[in-house]
Amino acid sequence: MSDIKLTVLGSPGTGKSECAYTKQTNVDGRLTSLEIYDPCSQKLSMSKELSRADGFLIVYDISRRSSFVFAKTIICSLRETNVRMCRRDTEAGLFLIGNKQDLCHMREVPQEEGQKVALEHRCHHYELSAAEQCQEVNAMFTAIARNIILQNKIKDKRRPSGSMAKLISNVFGKRRKSV
Repeated sequence: MSDIKLTVLGSPGTGKSECAYTKQTNVDGRLTSLEIYDPCSQKLSMSKELSRADGFLIVYDISRRSSFVFAKTIICSLRETNVRMCRRDTEAGLFLIGNKQDLCHMREVPQEEGQKVALEHRCHHYELSAAEQCQEVNAMFTAIARNIILQNKIKDKRRPSGSMAKLISNVFGKRRKSV
């Protein structure tokens, strides 16, 4: 079974707590445990959040522009922290989520604008109503889990195995000695 840890971030009132839970889901025939964590009740540093999460759900309310501006700030902070720490590739695990689609009659953030920001910041974009669209929320989490699993497989293929790393080290070590 795969374990995926997601952290939900965003301004208060965006519906983050609607997304925070632990569930098991089937992703391409593989049982996957999703731990979706909302740290708003605990004061943790961004570095702790970055090191614990496989992905970040940055949630904004489509009917409140200020929450969208805050979401963009969070994305920039995650990118900046990632560059300084060089621990985790946040590109694969950033998801910008426009919530409260059921309030589209009060919309302040056009869907196209959310998509544009996601494209500019190299993250994925979803728009839905966590309160009313249970199947869409489940489909989104399955897509997110699939994406993270795929990115982890790609990273594992790029990373040399222990014996391969020793071989590479020996080859480069011998070259340095002979020079």
